[in-house]
Amino acid sequence: MTHSALLIRLSAKPGKEQEVEEFLHSALSLVEQEPDTTAWFGMRFGRGEYGIFDTFSDDAARQAHLDGPVTSALLEQREELFESAPRVQKIAVLADKLPTTKAALDTKGLLLTFKPKEGHEEDVEQFLRGAQPFVMDEPKTTAWFAIRTEDGDYGIFDVFPDTGARLAHLTGHVPRALAKNALSLLGSMPEVEMVNVTAEKLSRVPLAHG
Repeated sequence: MTHSALLIRLSAKPGKEQEVEEFLHSALSLVEQEPDTTAWFGMRFGRGEYGIFDTFSDDAARQAHLDGPVTSALLEQREELFESAPRVQKIAVLADKLPTTKAALDTKGLLLTFKPKEGHEEDVEQFLRGAQPFVMDEPKTTAWFAIRTEDGDYGIFDVFPDTGARLAHLTGHVPRALAKNALSLLGSMPEVEMVNVTAEKLSRVPLAHG
């Protein structure tokens, strides 16, 4: 299981969108050399809005990544490509799903975040951890991460090979259960962001035998 993650948001300067996508593709070769970066996704949120979501085996691996060549390259390109400094948010991974076999590259993603109802933080964490078995039964949900942000928000980040697979997840058990428990668990309406995955590194977990 992964334990730590980062969510980085990037705002491209007007006319620099293609260069930002090329930068994300070029960063992939650097991330491939980091064995403790278990997953890495370059993504586009919308017009001019990009980001990175990556996960790590532990906090030390996350810090090593922050001190590493990808961050250096990002800062070197700051003035040229981006309107503002990268917005970096540290994330705790509560539960996850990683693929067990090599799959086609993912093209779509989903980031859902919400505030917990006051006093129900443990209930939210229990709900998110309990959602993992249902996601494991979704063959086209390639990877899934239940998360807690450093601001105390909760959410889910997951990736899919195509739009149909993302839609199947959105109409599946976990979103329905979240909607059913919204009044007791949520302190705010969930923010749902559809993303396009532009580059990815995704480690596989071995199948258990016996």
